[in-house]
Amino acid sequence: MAKENKWQDRLIHWREQHIPEKQLVLILSFLVGIATAIAAFTLKTFIHAIQYVVEHWLIADEHTWWYLITPVIGITLAAVFVRFIVNDDISHGITKILYAISQRKSIIKAHNMWSSIVGSALTIGFGGSVGAEAPIVLTGSAIGSNLAKAFRLNQKTMMLMIGCGAAGAVGGIFKAPIAGLVFTLEVLMIDLTMYSVAPLLISSVTATTLSYIFSGATPMFQLNHYEAFSVERIPFYLILGLVTGFVSLYFTRGMNYLEQHFKHSVHQWWLKIIIGGLCLSALIFIFPPLYGEGYDVIVELINGDSTTALDNSPFALLGNAAWVVLIYFTLILFLKIVASVATNGGGGVGGIFAPSLFMGAITGFIVSRLMNLAGLDVPETNFALVGMAGLMSGVMHAPLTGIFLIAELTGGYHLFMPLMAVSLASYVVIRLFEPHSLYAMRLAQKGELLTHNKDRSVLTLLKMDNVLETDLTTLFPEMTLGELCKVIAESHRNIFPVIDHDGKLMGILLLDEVRNIMFQPRLYDRFTVSQLMTSPAAILSHDMAMEKVMEIFEDTGAWNLPVADAEGHYLGFVSKSKIFNSYRHVLVHFSEE
Repeated sequence: MAKENKWQDRLIHWREQHIPEKQLVLILSFLVGIATAIAAFTLKTFIHAIQYVVEHWLIADEHTWWYLITPVIGITLAAVFVRFIVNDDISHGITKILYAISQRKSIIKAHNMWSSIVGSALTIGFGGSVGAEAPIVLTGSAIGSNLAKAFRLNQKTMMLMIGCGAAGAVGGIFKAPIAGLVFTLEVLMIDLTMYSVAPLLISSVTATTLSYIFSGATPMFQLNHYEAFSVERIPFYLILGLVTGFVSLYFTRGMNYLEQHFKHSVHQWWLKIIIGGLCLSALIFIFPPLYGEGYDVIVELINGDSTTALDNSPFALLGNAAWVVLIYFTLILFLKIVASVATNGGGGVGGIFAPSLFMGAITGFIVSRLMNLAGLDVPETNFALVGMAGLMSGVMHAPLTGIFLIAELTGGYHLFMPLMAVSLASYVVIRLFEPHSLYAMRLAQKGELLTHNKDRSVLTLLKMDNVLETDLTTLFPEMTLGELCKVIAESHRNIFPVIDHDGKLMGILLLDEVRNIMFQPRLYDRFTVSQLMTSPAAILSHDMAMEKVMEIFEDTGAWNLPVADAEGHYLGFVSKSKIFNSYRHVLVHFSEE
Protein backbone atom coordinates (compact mmCIF):
# COMPACT_ATOMS: atom_id res chain seq x y z
CA MET A 1 0.00 0.00 0.00
CA ALA A 2 2.88 2.37 0.81
CA LYS A 3 4.49 1.69 -2.57
CA GLU A 4 1.17 2.26 -4.29
CA ASN A 5 0.68 5.59 -2.52
CA LYS A 6 4.23 6.66 -3.37
CA TRP A 7 3.68 5.80 -7.03
CA GLN A 8 0.40 7.71 -7.00
CA ASP A 9 2.06 10.71 -5.35
CA ARG A 10 4.76 10.80 -8.02
CA LEU A 11 2.16 10.56 -10.80
CA ILE A 12 0.07 13.37 -9.33
CA HIS A 13 3.15 15.54 -8.82
CA TRP A 14 4.22 14.98 -12.44
CA ARG A 15 0.71 15.80 -13.63
CA GLU A 16 0.64 19.04 -11.64
CA GLN A 17 3.94 20.06 -13.19
CA HIS A 18 3.10 19.21 -16.82
CA ILE A 19 -0.69 19.01 -17.35
CA PRO A 20 -3.08 21.84 -16.34
CA GLU A 21 -6.31 20.71 -14.73
CA LYS A 22 -8.53 21.71 -17.66
CA GLN A 23 -6.46 19.58 -20.05
CA LEU A 24 -6.43 16.76 -17.52
CA VAL A 25 -10.24 16.78 -17.39
CA LEU A 26 -10.41 16.41 -21.18
CA ILE A 27 -7.92 13.51 -21.10
CA LEU A 28 -9.82 11.79 -18.29
CA SER A 29 -13.15 12.25 -20.09
CA PHE A 30 -11.65 10.47 -23.09
CA LEU A 31 -10.42 7.61 -20.88
CA VAL A 32 -13.84 7.42 -19.20
CA GLY A 33 -15.47 7.14 -22.63
CA ILE A 34 -13.20 4.22 -23.52
CA ALA A 35 -13.79 2.48 -20.19
CA THR A 36 -17.57 2.87 -20.27
CA ALA A 37 -17.77 1.55 -23.84
CA ILE A 38 -15.80 -1.53 -22.80
CA ALA A 39 -18.02 -1.93 -19.73
CA ALA A 40 -21.20 -1.64 -21.83
CA PHE A 41 -19.90 -4.16 -24.38
CA THR A 42 -18.85 -6.52 -21.57
CA LEU A 43 -22.28 -6.32 -19.95
CA LYS A 44 -24.16 -6.94 -23.21
CA THR A 45 -21.84 -9.81 -24.10
CA PHE A 46 -22.28 -11.37 -20.66
CA ILE A 47 -26.08 -11.06 -20.90
CA HIS A 48 -26.23 -12.52 -24.41
CA ALA A 49 -23.94 -15.40 -23.41
CA ILE A 50 -26.19 -16.36 -20.50
CA GLN A 51 -29.31 -15.95 -22.65
CA TYR A 52 -27.79 -18.19 -25.32
CA VAL A 53 -27.08 -20.93 -22.81
CA VAL A 54 -30.53 -20.62 -21.23
CA GLU A 55 -32.55 -20.37 -24.43
CA HIS A 56 -30.66 -22.97 -26.46
CA TRP A 57 -29.81 -25.54 -23.81
CA LEU A 58 -32.84 -25.28 -21.53
CA ILE A 59 -35.81 -23.52 -23.09
CA ALA A 60 -34.96 -23.92 -26.78
CA ASP A 61 -37.91 -22.92 -28.97
CA GLU A 62 -40.67 -24.45 -26.88
CA HIS A 63 -42.69 -23.02 -24.04
CA THR A 64 -41.45 -25.36 -21.31
CA TRP A 65 -41.51 -25.35 -17.55
CA TRP A 66 -38.02 -23.87 -17.62
CA TYR A 67 -39.74 -20.49 -17.95
CA LEU A 68 -40.80 -21.00 -14.33
CA ILE A 69 -37.30 -21.88 -13.18
CA THR A 70 -34.71 -19.75 -14.99
CA PRO A 71 -35.83 -16.34 -13.61
CA VAL A 72 -35.65 -17.74 -10.08
CA ILE A 73 -32.14 -19.03 -10.80
CA GLY A 74 -31.06 -15.58 -12.00
CA ILE A 75 -32.56 -13.74 -9.04
CA THR A 76 -31.02 -16.24 -6.62
CA LEU A 77 -27.54 -15.99 -8.14
CA ALA A 78 -27.72 -12.19 -8.19
CA ALA A 79 -28.99 -12.02 -4.61
CA VAL A 80 -26.26 -14.36 -3.33
CA PHE A 81 -23.63 -12.39 -5.26
CA VAL A 82 -24.81 -9.06 -3.81
CA ARG A 83 -25.25 -10.32 -0.26
CA PHE A 84 -22.16 -12.45 0.21
CA ILE A 85 -19.61 -11.06 -2.26
CA VAL A 86 -20.45 -7.37 -2.73
CA ASN A 87 -22.10 -7.00 0.68
CA ASP A 88 -23.67 -3.70 -0.36
CA ASP A 89 -26.89 -2.44 -1.93
CA ILE A 90 -26.35 -1.91 -5.68
CA SER A 91 -29.97 -1.43 -6.73
CA HIS A 92 -31.47 1.87 -7.92
CA GLY A 93 -28.33 2.84 -9.81
CA ILE A 94 -29.40 6.33 -10.93
CA THR A 95 -30.68 7.21 -7.45
CA LYS A 96 -27.33 6.15 -6.01
CA ILE A 97 -25.55 8.48 -8.43
CA LEU A 98 -27.78 11.40 -7.45
CA TYR A 99 -27.19 10.59 -3.78
CA ALA A 100 -23.43 10.43 -4.27
CA ILE A 101 -23.43 13.83 -5.97
CA SER A 102 -25.48 15.55 -3.28
CA GLN A 103 -24.51 13.70 -0.11
CA ARG A 104 -21.19 11.88 -0.60
CA LYS A 105 -19.08 14.58 -2.25
CA SER A 106 -19.41 12.75 -5.59
CA ILE A 107 -17.65 9.66 -4.22
CA ILE A 108 -18.97 6.32 -5.54
CA LYS A 109 -17.60 3.08 -4.12
CA ALA A 110 -14.98 1.33 -6.24
CA HIS A 111 -16.88 -1.98 -6.41
CA ASN A 112 -19.61 -0.25 -8.41
CA MET A 113 -17.20 -0.25 -11.38
CA TRP A 114 -17.88 -3.97 -11.79
CA SER A 115 -20.48 -5.28 -9.33
CA SER A 116 -23.50 -3.92 -11.24
CA ILE A 117 -22.25 -5.61 -14.42
CA VAL A 118 -22.19 -9.02 -12.78
CA GLY A 119 -25.44 -8.59 -10.86
CA SER A 120 -27.49 -7.30 -13.80
CA ALA A 121 -26.05 -9.84 -16.24
CA LEU A 122 -27.12 -12.69 -13.97
CA THR A 123 -30.54 -11.12 -13.45
CA ILE A 124 -31.37 -10.25 -17.06
CA GLY A 125 -29.60 -13.19 -18.68
CA PHE A 126 -31.84 -15.63 -16.83
CA GLY A 127 -35.01 -13.70 -17.66
CA GLY A 128 -35.35 -10.92 -15.08
CA SER A 129 -37.86 -8.32 -16.24
CA VAL A 130 -35.61 -5.27 -15.91
CA GLY A 131 -33.05 -3.35 -17.98
CA ALA A 132 -29.27 -3.23 -18.10
CA GLU A 133 -28.99 0.50 -18.72
CA ALA A 134 -29.20 1.88 -15.17
CA PRO A 135 -26.55 -0.61 -13.92
CA ILE A 136 -24.18 0.39 -16.72
CA VAL A 137 -24.80 4.09 -15.99
CA LEU A 138 -23.86 3.44 -12.36
CA THR A 139 -20.79 1.56 -13.59
CA GLY A 140 -19.75 4.44 -15.85
CA SER A 141 -20.30 7.03 -13.14
CA ALA A 142 -18.29 4.93 -10.68
CA ILE A 143 -15.44 4.78 -13.20
CA GLY A 144 -15.52 8.57 -13.57
CA SER A 145 -15.71 9.15 -9.82
CA ASN A 146 -12.85 6.80 -8.94
CA LEU A 147 -10.63 8.06 -11.74
CA ALA A 148 -11.10 11.62 -10.52
CA LYS A 149 -10.50 10.48 -6.95
CA ALA A 150 -7.25 8.79 -7.99
CA PHE A 151 -5.98 12.16 -9.26
CA ARG A 152 -7.32 13.89 -6.12
CA LEU A 153 -9.49 16.30 -8.04
CA ASN A 154 -11.94 18.57 -6.25
CA GLN A 155 -15.62 17.85 -5.69
CA LYS A 156 -16.80 19.97 -8.61
CA THR A 157 -14.54 18.10 -11.04
CA MET A 158 -15.52 14.74 -9.55
CA MET A 159 -19.17 15.66 -10.17
CA LEU A 160 -18.31 16.41 -13.80
CA MET A 161 -16.47 13.10 -14.18
CA ILE A 162 -19.51 11.27 -12.83
CA GLY A 163 -21.50 13.01 -15.55
CA CYS A 164 -18.92 11.94 -18.13
CA GLY A 165 -19.28 8.34 -16.99
CA ALA A 166 -23.06 8.52 -17.28
CA ALA A 167 -22.92 10.18 -20.71
CA GLY A 168 -20.46 7.57 -21.93
CA ALA A 169 -22.57 4.72 -20.55
CA VAL A 170 -25.76 5.89 -22.27
CA GLY A 171 -23.89 6.65 -25.49
CA GLY A 172 -22.11 3.31 -25.37
CA ILE A 173 -24.98 0.98 -24.60
CA PHE A 174 -27.54 2.72 -26.84
CA LYS A 175 -25.19 4.05 -29.55
CA ALA A 176 -26.76 7.42 -28.80
CA PRO A 177 -24.19 10.19 -28.22
CA ILE A 178 -26.65 13.10 -28.07
CA ALA A 179 -28.91 11.19 -25.69
CA GLY A 180 -25.88 10.54 -23.47
CA LEU A 181 -25.24 14.27 -23.20
CA VAL A 182 -28.84 15.37 -22.57
CA PHE A 183 -29.45 12.49 -20.13
CA THR A 184 -26.63 13.80 -17.98
CA LEU A 185 -28.02 17.33 -18.10
CA GLU A 186 -31.66 16.42 -17.47
CA VAL A 187 -31.54 13.40 -15.17
CA LEU A 188 -28.29 13.88 -13.24
CA MET A 189 -28.82 17.65 -13.42
CA ILE A 190 -25.21 18.47 -14.25
CA ASP A 191 -25.24 22.12 -15.36
CA LEU A 192 -24.38 22.81 -18.99
CA THR A 193 -21.48 25.29 -18.98
CA MET A 194 -18.47 25.89 -21.20
CA TYR A 195 -16.48 24.00 -18.59
CA SER A 196 -18.68 20.88 -18.71
CA VAL A 197 -19.92 20.56 -22.29
CA ALA A 198 -16.63 19.47 -23.89
CA PRO A 199 -15.81 16.63 -21.43
CA LEU A 200 -19.39 15.31 -21.58
CA LEU A 201 -19.32 15.28 -25.38
CA ILE A 202 -15.89 13.65 -25.48
CA SER A 203 -17.01 10.79 -23.23
CA SER A 204 -20.30 10.27 -25.04
CA VAL A 205 -18.86 10.38 -28.56
CA THR A 206 -15.87 8.20 -27.63
CA ALA A 207 -18.06 5.52 -26.07
CA THR A 208 -20.47 5.58 -29.02
CA THR A 209 -17.64 5.32 -31.54
CA LEU A 210 -16.20 2.28 -29.79
CA SER A 211 -19.68 0.71 -29.67
CA TYR A 212 -19.87 1.15 -33.44
CA ILE A 213 -16.51 -0.61 -33.72
CA PHE A 214 -17.54 -3.43 -31.38
CA SER A 215 -21.04 -4.13 -32.73
CA GLY A 216 -21.56 -2.17 -35.95
CA ALA A 217 -23.42 1.04 -36.73
CA THR A 218 -26.89 -0.54 -36.99
CA PRO A 219 -29.42 1.15 -34.65
CA MET A 220 -30.39 -0.87 -31.60
CA PHE A 221 -34.01 -1.13 -32.82
CA GLN A 222 -34.00 -1.56 -36.59
CA LEU A 223 -36.95 0.36 -38.08
CA ASN A 224 -38.15 -1.25 -41.33
CA HIS A 225 -41.70 0.06 -41.66
CA TYR A 226 -42.86 3.58 -40.99
CA GLU A 227 -45.05 6.28 -42.47
CA ALA A 228 -43.90 9.81 -43.21
CA PHE A 229 -44.90 12.52 -40.77
CA SER A 230 -48.19 14.23 -41.50
CA VAL A 231 -49.22 17.54 -39.90
CA GLU A 232 -52.86 16.42 -39.83
CA ARG A 233 -51.96 13.73 -37.29
CA ILE A 234 -50.43 16.09 -34.69
CA PRO A 235 -53.67 16.10 -32.60
CA PHE A 236 -53.55 12.31 -32.46
CA TYR A 237 -49.92 12.41 -31.32
CA LEU A 238 -50.88 14.92 -28.63
CA ILE A 239 -53.55 12.50 -27.42
CA LEU A 240 -50.88 9.80 -27.26
CA GLY A 241 -48.71 12.21 -25.26
CA LEU A 242 -51.47 12.75 -22.73
CA VAL A 243 -52.00 9.00 -22.40
CA THR A 244 -48.27 8.30 -21.97
CA GLY A 245 -48.18 11.03 -19.33
CA PHE A 246 -50.81 9.24 -17.26
CA VAL A 247 -49.17 5.86 -17.87
CA SER A 248 -45.91 7.44 -16.66
CA LEU A 249 -47.73 8.55 -13.53
CA TYR A 250 -48.99 4.99 -13.03
CA PHE A 251 -45.45 3.69 -13.62
CA THR A 252 -43.90 6.13 -11.13
CA ARG A 253 -46.40 5.82 -8.31
CA GLY A 254 -47.07 2.14 -8.85
CA MET A 255 -43.39 1.22 -8.94
CA ASN A 256 -42.64 3.31 -5.86
CA TYR A 257 -45.59 1.88 -3.91
CA LEU A 258 -44.85 -1.74 -4.80
CA GLU A 259 -41.15 -1.39 -4.00
CA GLN A 260 -41.82 0.15 -0.60
CA HIS A 261 -44.54 -2.39 0.19
CA PHE A 262 -42.32 -5.32 -0.80
CA LYS A 263 -39.37 -3.91 1.13
CA HIS A 264 -41.26 -3.36 4.37
CA SER A 265 -43.44 -6.48 4.19
CA VAL A 266 -40.71 -9.06 3.56
CA HIS A 267 -37.55 -8.89 5.66
CA GLN A 268 -35.72 -12.21 5.17
CA TRP A 269 -33.56 -12.12 2.04
CA TRP A 270 -34.27 -15.75 1.17
CA LEU A 271 -38.02 -15.18 1.49
CA LYS A 272 -37.73 -12.21 -0.89
CA ILE A 273 -36.12 -14.53 -3.44
CA ILE A 274 -38.93 -17.06 -3.12
CA ILE A 275 -41.79 -14.55 -3.32
CA GLY A 276 -40.18 -12.44 -6.05
CA GLY A 277 -39.14 -15.48 -8.06
CA LEU A 278 -42.52 -17.20 -7.90
CA CYS A 279 -44.36 -14.00 -8.81
CA LEU A 280 -42.06 -13.30 -11.77
CA SER A 281 -42.17 -16.88 -13.01
CA ALA A 282 -45.96 -17.00 -12.94
CA LEU A 283 -46.20 -13.71 -14.85
CA ILE A 284 -43.70 -14.83 -17.48
CA PHE A 285 -45.46 -18.15 -17.94
CA ILE A 286 -48.73 -16.40 -18.74
CA PHE A 287 -47.17 -13.42 -20.52
CA PRO A 288 -43.89 -14.49 -22.20
CA PRO A 289 -43.10 -10.88 -23.37
CA LEU A 290 -42.32 -10.09 -19.73
CA TYR A 291 -39.29 -12.39 -19.99
CA GLY A 292 -36.05 -10.37 -20.01
CA GLU A 293 -35.76 -6.81 -21.27
CA GLY A 294 -38.60 -7.15 -23.79
CA TYR A 295 -36.65 -5.60 -26.66
CA ASP A 296 -37.84 -8.28 -29.10
CA VAL A 297 -41.42 -7.16 -28.53
CA ILE A 298 -40.44 -3.52 -29.13
CA VAL A 299 -38.84 -4.41 -32.48
CA GLU A 300 -41.96 -6.36 -33.46
CA LEU A 301 -44.33 -3.51 -32.59
CA ILE A 302 -42.37 -0.74 -34.33
CA ASN A 303 -42.30 -2.94 -37.43
CA GLY A 304 -46.02 -3.74 -37.46
CA ASP A 305 -46.03 -7.24 -35.90
CA SER A 306 -48.52 -7.39 -33.03
CA THR A 307 -49.33 -11.11 -33.03
CA THR A 308 -45.99 -12.85 -32.52
CA ALA A 309 -46.01 -11.74 -28.88
CA LEU A 310 -48.98 -14.07 -28.27
CA ASP A 311 -46.93 -17.13 -29.20
CA ASN A 312 -46.49 -19.64 -26.35
CA SER A 313 -49.01 -17.74 -24.23
CA PRO A 314 -52.29 -19.24 -22.96
CA PHE A 315 -53.93 -16.30 -24.74
CA ALA A 316 -52.92 -17.87 -28.06
CA LEU A 317 -55.74 -20.37 -27.54
CA LEU A 318 -58.18 -17.48 -28.03
CA GLY A 319 -56.80 -16.66 -31.47
CA ASN A 320 -55.42 -13.32 -32.62
CA ALA A 321 -58.60 -11.30 -32.95
CA ALA A 322 -58.29 -7.55 -32.37
CA TRP A 323 -59.95 -7.68 -28.94
CA VAL A 324 -57.69 -10.54 -27.80
CA VAL A 325 -54.56 -8.64 -28.83
CA LEU A 326 -55.75 -5.46 -27.10
CA ILE A 327 -56.64 -7.21 -23.85
CA TYR A 328 -53.36 -9.13 -23.92
CA PHE A 329 -51.18 -6.07 -24.36
CA THR A 330 -53.22 -4.01 -21.89
CA LEU A 331 -52.66 -6.64 -19.20
CA ILE A 332 -48.95 -6.72 -20.02
CA LEU A 333 -48.84 -2.93 -19.77
CA PHE A 334 -50.25 -2.92 -16.25
CA LEU A 335 -48.34 -5.99 -15.04
CA LYS A 336 -44.89 -4.95 -16.28
CA ILE A 337 -44.16 -2.92 -13.15
CA VAL A 338 -45.16 -5.91 -11.01
CA ALA A 339 -42.69 -8.10 -12.90
CA SER A 340 -39.95 -5.47 -12.54
CA VAL A 341 -40.54 -5.02 -8.81
CA ALA A 342 -40.60 -8.81 -8.33
CA THR A 343 -37.24 -8.99 -10.10
CA ASN A 344 -35.48 -6.26 -8.14
CA GLY A 345 -37.35 -6.87 -4.89
CA GLY A 346 -36.47 -10.55 -5.03
CA GLY A 347 -32.77 -9.75 -5.16
CA GLY A 348 -32.13 -9.06 -8.83
CA VAL A 349 -30.22 -6.08 -10.20
CA GLY A 350 -31.66 -3.96 -12.98
CA GLY A 351 -33.07 -0.60 -13.97
CA ILE A 352 -36.21 0.97 -15.37
CA PHE A 353 -34.85 2.15 -18.74
CA ALA A 354 -35.98 -1.02 -20.52
CA PRO A 355 -39.35 -1.29 -18.73
CA SER A 356 -40.18 2.32 -19.65
CA LEU A 357 -39.28 1.72 -23.32
CA PHE A 358 -41.25 -1.53 -23.30
CA MET A 359 -44.34 0.03 -21.78
CA GLY A 360 -44.04 3.04 -24.06
CA ALA A 361 -44.08 0.93 -27.21
CA ILE A 362 -47.09 -1.02 -25.94
CA THR A 363 -48.92 2.19 -24.97
CA GLY A 364 -48.32 3.62 -28.43
CA PHE A 365 -49.59 0.43 -30.03
CA ILE A 366 -52.74 0.25 -27.87
CA VAL A 367 -53.65 3.90 -28.48
CA SER A 368 -53.12 3.63 -32.24
CA ARG A 369 -55.06 0.34 -32.48
CA LEU A 370 -58.00 1.91 -30.64
CA MET A 371 -57.88 4.91 -32.93
CA ASN A 372 -57.84 2.67 -35.98
CA LEU A 373 -60.78 0.68 -34.67
CA ALA A 374 -62.55 4.03 -34.34
CA GLY A 375 -61.82 4.73 -38.02
CA LEU A 376 -59.12 7.41 -37.60
CA ASP A 377 -56.39 5.71 -39.69
CA VAL A 378 -53.13 6.29 -37.78
CA PRO A 379 -49.80 4.43 -38.28
CA GLU A 380 -49.38 1.89 -35.48
CA THR A 381 -45.63 1.56 -36.09
CA ASN A 382 -45.07 5.29 -35.67
CA PHE A 383 -47.18 5.40 -32.53
CA ALA A 384 -45.31 2.47 -30.98
CA LEU A 385 -42.03 4.25 -31.68
CA VAL A 386 -42.97 7.68 -30.32
CA GLY A 387 -44.79 6.06 -27.38
CA MET A 388 -41.37 5.02 -26.09
CA ALA A 389 -40.29 8.67 -26.07
CA GLY A 390 -43.46 9.63 -24.21
CA LEU A 391 -42.96 7.08 -21.41
CA MET A 392 -39.28 7.86 -21.03
CA SER A 393 -39.95 11.61 -20.92
CA GLY A 394 -42.62 11.15 -18.27
CA VAL A 395 -40.91 8.58 -16.06
CA MET A 396 -37.52 10.31 -16.11
CA HIS A 397 -38.85 13.87 -16.36
CA ALA A 398 -36.49 14.21 -19.31
CA PRO A 399 -38.22 15.21 -22.56
CA LEU A 400 -35.00 15.90 -24.47
CA THR A 401 -33.62 12.50 -23.48
CA GLY A 402 -36.81 10.85 -24.70
CA ILE A 403 -36.70 12.69 -28.03
CA PHE A 404 -33.06 12.11 -28.90
CA LEU A 405 -32.74 8.63 -27.44
CA ILE A 406 -35.63 7.20 -29.46
CA ALA A 407 -34.46 8.98 -32.60
CA GLU A 408 -30.97 7.53 -32.20
CA LEU A 409 -32.16 4.10 -31.04
CA THR A 410 -34.33 3.56 -34.10
CA GLY A 411 -32.89 5.87 -36.72
CA GLY A 412 -36.29 7.56 -36.73
CA TYR A 413 -34.98 11.10 -37.19
CA HIS A 414 -37.77 11.77 -39.69
CA LEU A 415 -40.26 11.60 -36.79
CA PHE A 416 -38.78 14.46 -34.76
CA MET A 417 -42.06 16.42 -34.76
CA PRO A 418 -44.15 13.54 -33.35
CA LEU A 419 -41.36 12.72 -30.89
CA MET A 420 -41.33 16.30 -29.62
CA ALA A 421 -45.12 16.57 -29.44
CA VAL A 422 -45.55 13.31 -27.50
CA SER A 423 -42.57 13.90 -25.18
CA LEU A 424 -43.64 17.42 -24.30
CA ALA A 425 -47.28 16.47 -23.68
CA SER A 426 -46.25 13.53 -21.49
CA TYR A 427 -43.83 15.68 -19.51
CA VAL A 428 -46.40 18.43 -18.93
CA VAL A 429 -48.98 15.90 -17.70
CA ILE A 430 -46.76 14.16 -15.16
CA ARG A 431 -45.33 17.44 -13.87
CA LEU A 432 -48.85 18.38 -12.82
CA PHE A 433 -48.88 15.41 -10.42
CA GLU A 434 -45.25 14.55 -9.64
CA PRO A 435 -42.58 17.28 -9.33
CA HIS A 436 -39.74 14.74 -9.41
CA SER A 437 -38.83 11.66 -11.39
CA LEU A 438 -38.88 8.15 -9.96
CA TYR A 439 -35.10 8.40 -9.62
CA ALA A 440 -35.20 11.64 -7.64
CA MET A 441 -38.43 11.54 -5.64
CA ARG A 442 -37.01 9.69 -2.63
CA LEU A 443 -34.05 12.05 -2.33
CA ALA A 444 -36.24 15.11 -2.88
CA GLN A 445 -38.50 14.06 0.00
CA LYS A 446 -35.44 14.06 2.28
CA GLY A 447 -34.03 17.32 0.91
CA GLU A 448 -31.02 15.45 -0.49
CA LEU A 449 -31.45 16.23 -4.19
CA LEU A 450 -29.38 18.59 -6.30
CA THR A 451 -31.40 20.47 -8.92
CA HIS A 452 -30.80 23.10 -11.56
CA ASN A 453 -32.10 25.61 -9.00
CA LYS A 454 -28.76 27.05 -7.85
CA ASP A 455 -30.01 28.15 -4.43
CA ARG A 456 -31.48 24.75 -3.60
CA SER A 457 -28.44 22.91 -4.92
CA VAL A 458 -26.05 24.93 -2.77
CA LEU A 459 -28.22 24.39 0.31
CA THR A 460 -28.31 20.66 -0.47
CA LEU A 461 -24.52 20.56 -0.58
CA LEU A 462 -24.32 22.25 2.82
CA LYS A 463 -24.39 19.83 5.76
CA MET A 464 -25.09 20.45 9.42
CA ASP A 465 -21.49 19.59 10.26
CA ASN A 466 -20.34 22.47 8.03
CA VAL A 467 -22.26 25.11 9.97
CA LEU A 468 -22.51 23.64 13.48
CA GLU A 469 -20.89 25.83 16.17
CA THR A 470 -19.75 24.00 19.27
CA ASP A 471 -17.77 26.72 21.04
CA LEU A 472 -20.65 28.03 23.16
CA THR A 473 -20.35 27.70 26.93
CA THR A 474 -23.01 25.48 28.44
CA LEU A 475 -24.89 26.26 31.62
CA PHE A 476 -26.70 24.11 34.20
CA PRO A 477 -30.17 25.02 35.55
CA GLU A 478 -29.01 25.18 39.19
CA MET A 479 -26.25 27.73 38.53
CA THR A 480 -26.75 31.07 40.30
CA LEU A 481 -26.70 34.50 38.71
CA GLY A 482 -23.31 35.07 40.29
CA GLU A 483 -21.87 31.96 38.66
CA LEU A 484 -23.50 33.01 35.41
CA CYS A 485 -21.81 36.42 35.52
CA LYS A 486 -18.40 34.72 35.82
CA VAL A 487 -19.19 32.61 32.73
CA ILE A 488 -20.34 35.68 30.81
CA ALA A 489 -17.13 37.52 31.68
CA GLU A 490 -15.03 34.73 30.10
CA SER A 491 -17.27 34.14 27.08
CA HIS A 492 -17.28 35.89 23.72
CA ARG A 493 -20.85 34.84 22.85
CA ASN A 494 -24.18 36.34 23.85
CA ILE A 495 -26.19 33.12 23.88
CA PHE A 496 -25.79 30.13 26.19
CA PRO A 497 -27.36 26.66 25.97
CA VAL A 498 -28.73 25.25 29.22
CA ILE A 499 -28.36 21.49 29.70
CA ASP A 500 -28.95 18.98 32.45
CA HIS A 501 -26.26 16.64 33.73
CA ASP A 502 -27.18 14.07 31.08
CA GLY A 503 -26.43 16.58 28.35
CA LYS A 504 -30.04 17.13 27.33
CA LEU A 505 -31.04 20.59 26.20
CA MET A 506 -33.26 22.37 28.74
CA GLY A 507 -33.42 25.84 27.21
CA ILE A 508 -31.28 28.83 26.27
CA LEU A 509 -30.19 31.99 28.03
CA LEU A 510 -29.67 35.25 26.16
CA LEU A 511 -27.30 37.90 27.44
CA ASP A 512 -29.87 40.61 26.70
CA GLU A 513 -32.31 38.94 29.11
CA VAL A 514 -29.99 39.32 32.14
CA ARG A 515 -28.13 42.49 31.23
CA ASN A 516 -30.32 44.62 33.55
CA ILE A 517 -29.60 42.50 36.66
CA MET A 518 -26.09 41.18 36.10
CA PHE A 519 -24.48 44.24 37.67
CA GLN A 520 -26.46 43.98 40.92
CA PRO A 521 -24.44 41.76 43.32
CA ARG A 522 -27.29 41.64 45.82
CA LEU A 523 -29.24 39.53 43.31
CA TYR A 524 -26.46 37.02 42.58
CA ASP A 525 -27.81 34.40 44.98
CA ARG A 526 -31.48 35.18 44.41
CA PHE A 527 -31.76 34.04 40.81
CA THR A 528 -30.78 30.76 39.17
CA VAL A 529 -30.33 29.92 35.51
CA SER A 530 -33.52 27.84 35.53
CA GLN A 531 -35.45 31.03 36.39
CA LEU A 532 -33.75 33.11 33.72
CA MET A 533 -33.61 30.69 30.78
CA THR A 534 -36.17 30.64 27.99
CA SER A 535 -37.29 28.08 25.44
CA PRO A 536 -35.67 28.37 21.99
CA ALA A 537 -37.86 29.39 19.06
CA ALA A 538 -37.13 25.96 17.57
CA ILE A 539 -34.74 23.05 18.00
CA LEU A 540 -32.99 21.74 14.92
CA SER A 541 -32.27 18.07 14.29
CA HIS A 542 -28.70 17.04 13.55
CA ASP A 543 -29.77 15.26 10.33
CA MET A 544 -32.09 18.00 9.08
CA ALA A 545 -31.71 19.15 5.46
CA MET A 546 -30.32 22.67 5.13
CA GLU A 547 -33.27 23.83 3.04
CA LYS A 548 -35.56 22.84 5.93
CA VAL A 549 -33.23 24.62 8.38
CA MET A 550 -33.54 27.85 6.39
CA GLU A 551 -37.33 27.50 6.33
CA ILE A 552 -37.34 27.27 10.14
CA PHE A 553 -35.11 30.33 10.44
CA GLU A 554 -37.48 32.28 8.21
CA ASP A 555 -40.59 31.10 10.07
CA THR A 556 -39.20 31.87 13.54
CA GLY A 557 -37.25 35.03 12.70
CA ALA A 558 -34.36 33.70 14.81
CA TRP A 559 -30.68 34.21 14.05
CA ASN A 560 -29.38 31.40 16.27
CA LEU A 561 -30.98 28.02 16.95
CA PRO A 562 -29.79 25.02 19.00
CA VAL A 563 -29.21 21.57 17.52
CA ALA A 564 -30.01 18.32 19.31
CA ASP A 565 -29.95 14.63 18.46
CA ALA A 566 -32.94 12.31 18.42
CA GLU A 567 -32.74 11.85 22.23
CA GLY A 568 -32.60 15.59 22.87
CA HIS A 569 -28.90 15.80 23.71
CA TYR A 570 -27.39 19.20 22.95
CA LEU A 571 -24.93 19.20 20.02
CA GLY A 572 -24.30 22.87 19.25
CA PHE A 573 -25.78 25.95 17.63
CA VAL A 574 -26.40 27.05 14.07
CA SER A 575 -26.43 30.72 13.15
CA LYS A 576 -28.02 32.20 10.04
CA SER A 577 -24.88 34.25 9.42
CA LYS A 578 -22.73 31.09 9.42
CA ILE A 579 -25.07 29.50 6.86
CA PHE A 580 -24.85 32.61 4.66
CA ASN A 581 -21.06 32.59 4.80
CA SER A 582 -20.87 28.88 3.95
CA TYR A 583 -23.47 29.39 1.21
CA ARG A 584 -21.38 32.11 -0.43
CA HIS A 585 -18.27 29.93 -0.28
CA VAL A 586 -19.96 26.93 -1.93
CA LEU A 587 -21.73 29.11 -4.51
CA VAL A 588 -18.46 30.72 -5.61
CA HIS A 589 -16.76 27.31 -5.81
CA PHE A 590 -19.45 25.70 -7.97
CA SER A 591 -20.00 28.74 -10.18
CA GLU A 592 -16.42 28.93 -11.41
CA GLU A 593 -15.99 28.06 -15.08
